[in-house]
Amino acid sequence: MSEIRGIARLKVHPGKLDAFKRHAAECMAIVRRMDSGTLQYEWFFSADSSECIVYERYRDSDALLEHVANLGDTMHALFETCAVSGEILGAPTGQLRANLEKAGVRIYAPYQSL
Repeated sequence: MSEIRGIARLKVHPGKLDAFKRHAAECMAIVRRMDSGTLQYEWFFSADSSECIVYERYRDSDALLEHVANLGDTMHALFETCAVSGEILGAPTGQLRANLEKAGVRIYAPYQSL
């Protein structure tokens, strides 16, 4: 299984919703314009817009690394407007695994029956 799935949980800081939505729109535009291996990238808001979940799917580990590189400063600006946690589902390569662990992202490997 080379596909990588991600769930990002974003809690918007009080008074930062407009900036958060602006940076989120920039992220979506960058993904459409630059990412070559992003299969799915959807944002979901709670009823009061105080929290957001981003559901992501990538062709493979290299595609997720490309995504992070493409977002660069925009992602950093977004993260200044919210608290972030997340999970990755899949079997990331060593390089991606190291980056994810450094960022505090939890990794869930696929269950493989015997």
